[in-house]
Parts: sequence; C-alpha cells; structure tokens
Amino acid sequence: MLAVSLEILADTRTMRLFGQNAQKNSGRNLLLDILAKQSDIRSGYGWLIASSVNDPVLISKLQKMPVRQLLLLFLVACFAQPISAEETKHTGEIVKEFVSQDYRGQEFKLSDVKDRKLVVLAFLGTECPLAKLYGGRLQTLADAYGDRGVTVIGINSNRQDNVTEIGAYMQRHSLKFRMLKDVGNKVADQVGAKRTPEVFLLDSERKVRYRGRIDDQYGVGYSRQEPTVSFLQNAIDELLAGSEVSTPTTETVGCHIGRIKTPQEDSEITYCNQVSRILQTHCVRCHRDDEIGPFTLTEYDEVVGWAEMIEEVIDENRMPPWNANPQHGDFSNARYLTDKEKQTISQWVEAGAPQGDEADLPEPDEYVKGWQLPKEPDFVANVSPKPFRVKAEGVLEYEHFRVDPKFTTDKWVKAVQLLPGNHRVVHHILAFAVPKGQRMRDIGGGIDGFLAGYVPGLTVEAFPEGMAKRIPKGSTLLLEVHYTPIGSVQTDHSKIGIVFADEDEITHEVITTSGINEDFRIPPNTASHPVTARSHRPIGGSLLLGMMPHMHLRGKSFRYTAKYPDGEDEVLLDVPNYDFNWQMSYRLTEPKPIPEGTSIQLNATFDNSKNNFHNPNPDQTVRWGDQTYEEMMIGYFDIAVPIDDEIRSYNFPQLIEAQGLMYRFDKNRDGKVVKSELPGAIQKRFGQYDHDEDGAIVVREVARTIAER
Repeated sequence: MLAVSLEILADTRTMRLFGQNAQKNSGRNLLLDILAKQSDIRSGYGWLIASSVNDPVLISKLQKMPVRQLLLLFLVACFAQPISAEETKHTGEIVKEFVSQDYRGQEFKLSDVKDRKLVVLAFLGTECPLAKLYGGRLQTLADAYGDRGVTVIGINSNRQDNVTEIGAYMQRHSLKFRMLKDVGNKVADQVGAKRTPEVFLLDSERKVRYRGRIDDQYGVGYSRQEPTVSFLQNAIDELLAGSEVSTPTTETVGCHIGRIKTPQEDSEITYCNQVSRILQTHCVRCHRDDEIGPFTLTEYDEVVGWAEMIEEVIDENRMPPWNANPQHGDFSNARYLTDKEKQTISQWVEAGAPQGDEADLPEPDEYVKGWQLPKEPDFVANVSPKPFRVKAEGVLEYEHFRVDPKFTTDKWVKAVQLLPGNHRVVHHILAFAVPKGQRMRDIGGGIDGFLAGYVPGLTVEAFPEGMAKRIPKGSTLLLEVHYTPIGSVQTDHSKIGIVFADEDEITHEVITTSGINEDFRIPPNTASHPVTARSHRPIGGSLLLGMMPHMHLRGKSFRYTAKYPDGEDEVLLDVPNYDFNWQMSYRLTEPKPIPEGTSIQLNATFDNSKNNFHNPNPDQTVRWGDQTYEEMMIGYFDIAVPIDDEIRSYNFPQLIEAQGLMYRFDKNRDGKVVKSELPGAIQKRFGQYDHDEDGAIVVREVARTIAER
C-alpha cells in the first residue's frame, strides 16, 4: 500500500487537483470534525475524495489504503501550497518601470501616466469568456473615474492573441482605454499576473494596493443578475477617499494567460503525435470555426496558448462537458477522457507543450460546412424574421418566433439542427412543430410537438436507421430563444436546418415526450430539496432512444428510473451534478425496448442555498416559471414507436391518448383490453372500439376511434 501512496503523491496532476479541492472544500475543518467525533475516518475521506476528485481509479486506490497512510496523504494535499513560476506582486510592493507597445505599435511606459493618482493594470484576452464580459465593465469604470485621476491600462499577454484579434476585441466591445500587447509576457511576469481578467490597482507611488477580481457577478460556470461586491470599484473609492483598501486581494477566476513556453525538444509526447488526436476526438467538434467553442483548437499556434487552461479544465472534469454517472447507462455521445489521455495532456504541458513533427498530424475530420448535420440540410429558415438585437448587460425575457415552413405534406425528419447566429449570446433555442395558432404556453412543458433544441454542449446526431420524427402538414414552427448578454451590444440571426428522411424507409416514429412536475415550492435556504415526477403517459411497447433533463439555475441532480410492470426498477440515467450551462441529451448506444406497462420515475433535487453560486436569491421561495430565476422540472425522453400504414394516419396526440387509455384499463398488461376489464358504464361502448370484432381492443383500434370522433 505504501507504493500506492507514493504513486499517488508522485502524480502531480492528481495531487494538485486533490489539494486544491481539499482546501476549497474546507478540508481542515472536515479533518478536525472527524477526529473530534472519533468517527469513521475512511468514510469521511471517502466523501471528500469523491466530491473533490471524481476520478474512479484514484478513488479505488485511496479506498484500499490503510487509514494512517490515507491521513498522511490528506494532510500533504490539504496543507500544501501551490507553487508557481510567477510570483504575484503582494499588496504594498512597487511595480517598477516597464516599456511595452500597444496593439497599434505605439510605445508605452508606465511613467507616461505618472501624473495620474491611480492606475489599473487589467490583464485581458480576446477569447476568454470572462474577459469578454468584463471589457465593457472596465470601460465604464474608466469613463466614470477618468476625471478623478484614474487610468485603466489593458494588457494582453497571450501568445495566441495577435494584434489584429486585439483590435477586433477593442472594436467589438467599444473599448477606448489603452491596450498593450505584452510580447513575451514580460509585464505579466513582472507583476505575477496569472489569469484573464485580472486587475492590479496601483497608487500614486505605483504600489499594488489591490489585486484580483473586478467583481463577483461572473465566474466559471455561473453568472449573477448583478454583482454583490464590486471589489475594484470599492478599492478605487477607498483610495480616493484616503482610506486603506478593506479587501486588498481576491482570488482571480478566469483563463490562464497563454505564456511563452520553452518546450523540451526530446519529449516523447508532442502536439502533433498525440495531443492533436485527443483534441480531435473530444474537442474539435465544438472548438472550430463558427462553432460554440470560444476559441479554436485546430492549429498548434492556437492550442499552445491554451495549454495550461486545457489541462486545468480536464483535471477538474469541466471539459469535455459530461455529467452522467458512468455506473448507469451506455451512451453513444459520452464525452470523457480516459485516465491515460488526461495524463498525456498533463505530461505534454509539463514538457512545455512541444509541437513535434507536422508529418505526425492526423488527417482532419470532415464536417458539413457551417453545420453538424450529416449532410447539407434540405430545409433552412431563419429563426427570427430579422437580426435580433441583444443588449450589453442584464436579463432578457425569452423571445418567441413563428416560422411557416409551408409544408403541404407530412415531412419525416432524420436530423435537425438549430444553428445560433451568434454563439456568444444564444443560450438555448427550442423548436416545436405545432398546429397553426397554438401558443407556447399551450405546449405543456414541451410534451407535444417538440422537434429539436439547442443548448450549450449539445451535439447533433441523426436518428437511427428507419427512425424519424414527423412534422404534420400545415404545421407552424414555434421557436423559443433565450439570449444572455456578454458585456457589449450584439445581434443574432439564428437558423434552423432540417434533413428529411425517405418515408418509405421509416419503420418507427420518434416522439419526444416527458415527465413533468409544475406543482412544487422550493423553500428558501434549502441545499437539497427533492421534487419528483413520473411519465404521465406510458411508453410501453416502444424503444427508448435518449433522455434530457431540464432544470434552471437551482438544479442540482436528476435521475431517470424505469418502473417495470414486474416490480423491478432500473436506473436509466443518473446526473449527480446537473449544470444549467451544459444541458445535454444523453443518447443510448442501443435503443432500449420498453415493456408494456412501464413508466419512468423522475427524481430531481434543487439547491436554493447561498452555497449555490448560480442562485439568484437564496432567500426566495421558488416555484415553476419560464425565467431562469424561476424553476422547471422536466425529464424529456425520445421514444421510437413502431408504425405501419394505419399508424401513419394518426397524429402524435391521438396515439398518446390511445396509449394512455390502454394503460388505464389493461389490467393484466397483455397489450389488449377485453370487455371484462372495463367498468360497467364503459362496457356498453366496447363495440365502438373493437373494430375487428375479435373481442379484444388494441392501441390502434383506440387511436382509430379517437381519430373518427
């Protein structure tokens, strides 16, 4: 076991992650609590490890270790301090004179602003999502405090950001303050800047009086409606008033600065021979031109600047985004790196991210230009009639648009993609095929007519062979769009693209249905409030293709459980850490037959406590509602229903109603209803349903009766 301990301690990636998360999860307090109560040490550490690392291999090793060695490992990780090549300037230290150039090529010296009372050095990047959000915020501060002797100097130290990209960033966000191009990250190294955005506030003597975040509105994976603490502005106000800065440092969140590295020439792992293949398999589908990823990962010169950030998000299991518990279900679109792939990335970064021989590069994957669809779409339409203007900040109500596709015959749909015109501001789009005149509020949580959705991280896949969705002739496409501001005024003109299927090849109709609970109240300051639902329409006799849970900002976990008619249960999908920013569809590798009489139990939990950084207001009782500050509890699932010529003639609501009636009266779950199974009042109408007069009613006969009434 000692060898295992040394192995884990030697794994720098594991120890860094374990140590950071142990500190973040108040590991010292947990240790003291366990010792004070003389409780089960192994159990306590097991909880901490599982919640911090989420690495099955590491967890297995640690669980087998003797308690003393586990305690030693915990202490080393918990009390160890991270070591960095760049020492951060502590508050009170002087920033010495430096010379640089702005992105236009004009020279700048720190002494050029010697007459200014305060100077803000703001480290920014052109593609970091948080740097995009805070560029405009810094310009607002520069405008508000310029007459009071405060100057904002932007600094871009990223090797991957060229001057053209910096100029576009300045123009896109309407920035007027000076922006330096810190070639060789010399200024960043001098002050010890590590991330973007990160600010250093200098007084008249150019001493660092504050360093860290701008405010707490935006963080990794969360955003508040407004900041609760404006750290930089507060520090400026205090210094201008002649006071000490009450909060001189804060922990910076954001993207690693893409520093110049010295690669090991003899490294066996290079970008060309191994790393490029990992990225192509797991990342490039989203991180390429015109896709959702905030930057591309298709070229070495771009990737190398993001090397440390790539390692960090992989270590913390933030990327690739995948929230399902691997113990339940086998999914075709599962996205996670193996331990070996993670270790390869880590060793490559430690080696200075060498490029290697370009002859070792893999052949690039081919994509349909502009789409994730398997072929060029057969039908394309704009989601909105004209480009939609998205304001710079604040919260936007959901927008709803209608499109008349003018379909004069039923259309069978093999694949659908909702394509954002501006990935930076489109959070999600939902598309429904509904009868003309139907309103969004009549859809009932997306049960009827759901066609497709776009959410961050959702990839497009065609339905299995012989399966397709149906858009009835004369339908209207109803589209719901949720926009999120990014700090500057933007426009969006999203599209919908549809690939049709050959009707003669269709054996199953794909239908999206759901379990839903609209009648709940989440109490204030509650960390784990349960809400349950069940598929109110039985799905027996069909094939289950996939599932997609939906909650809002307080969503914490979600689980699908099949309740079989023989009394057995099976967990189909478990999402222990639901993330509103990554709402994924979990597609089964093989369609799963669902016996007659099966229903699906849905169990969700919500975190309405202050520990949930996403939470808009932990003191509020939360109910059902469309806005993200309200909540929803929906478990979508795709099913494939066998069809023939008769079934084709019935629409989805008729088939679902027929299935519901069959489930209600089919006492022995044999797929048939005989007269004795019906209540006396309904037995009188038995002949209206028994069209073939064989003494038994089946679902198609019920659907026919419903269609004829």
